[in-house]
Amino acid sequence: MGWVTQRLGWEYIFAMMGLLGVLLAILWLVTMRPPAKHPAVSNAELTYIREGGALVDIDDRTKQTKQKLTGKQIQFMLTDRTLLGVYGGQYCINVILYFFLTWFPSYLHQARGLSLTQTGFAASVPALCGLLGAIIGGAMSDRLLRSGRSASFARKAPFVIGMGLASTLCFCNFVQSPLVIVAIMSLAFFGKGVAAIGWAVISDIAPKEVPGLAAGIFNGIGNVAGIVTPIAIGYIVALTASYNGALLFVAVHCLIAILLYLFVVGKIRRLSLPA
Repeated sequence: MGWVTQRLGWEYIFAMMGLLGVLLAILWLVTMRPPAKHPAVSNAELTYIREGGALVDIDDRTKQTKQKLTGKQIQFMLTDRTLLGVYGGQYCINVILYFFLTWFPSYLHQARGLSLTQTGFAASVPALCGLLGAIIGGAMSDRLLRSGRSASFARKAPFVIGMGLASTLCFCNFVQSPLVIVAIMSLAFFGKGVAAIGWAVISDIAPKEVPGLAAGIFNGIGNVAGIVTPIAIGYIVALTASYNGALLFVAVHCLIAILLYLFVVGKIRRLSLPA
C-alpha cells in the first residue's frame, strides 16, 4: 500500500482493498458450510466432533427450545469473574493490534524518518511475524492439551508468554537504528500472535446456551480498544511531541493482560448459566 500510494495515489488503495474484500466474501459464501451440512464430513467425524464438546447442532432449530434470557443470566454474562478477565485480556491484546494498524506506520515515517515505501515494507514484517506467532501459539496450546496438561495451563501459557514478548516493544525507546526497531517490533508482534488464543478461550468457557452472546460481548469489549487506542496515543504524541509514551502505553496493557489471566481468569471450563 505504501508503494501504491507513492506511485499512484491513496485513492487506489480503497479500490484495491474493496475489490479484495468482495473476492473474499464470494470465496466465503462458496466454501463455508456448517459442520453438520458439510458434504465432506462423515457421520463418524460428526460424532467425534460432538463427543469433543463442539456445538455442531446449534443451527438445528428442531433440537432447540425457545428460551429468553433472564436478567440474572444477562448479569452473569457481564459480571462473572472468568468472563471479565477474558474480556479484559481481549481488550488489552487489541490495544497492540490497533497501535500497529493506526500509529505504527506514522511512527516509522515521522519519528524514524522512513519513506512511505520503506514504511510499507517495514510495517509488513511485524505483521508476518504476528501471523507466524498465531500459528505457533495455537499449536503450542493444542500440544499442551494433548500432553495431558489442563485446559487452564494450555490456554494461559501461550497468552502469558506472548504478552510478555509483546511488552518488549517499549525497548524501541532506547535504540536509534530503524533495523533494530523493526526487529523489536517484529518480536513484539510475534508475541501478540502467540497470545492470540482468546477466541479459543471464549469458545471453551461460553455457556452452551449463549455462545454467540459470549462471543459478541468478548469481541465488542475487545474492539473498544479500536476507539480508545488511536485517540489516547494521539493525545500522548501531541502533548509530549514523542512516541516514547505511546510505546509505554501499549506495553503497560501487555502487563495488565498478563495479570488478568494469572489472577482474574479462573479455571478454564465450560460455564453454566444460573437458573
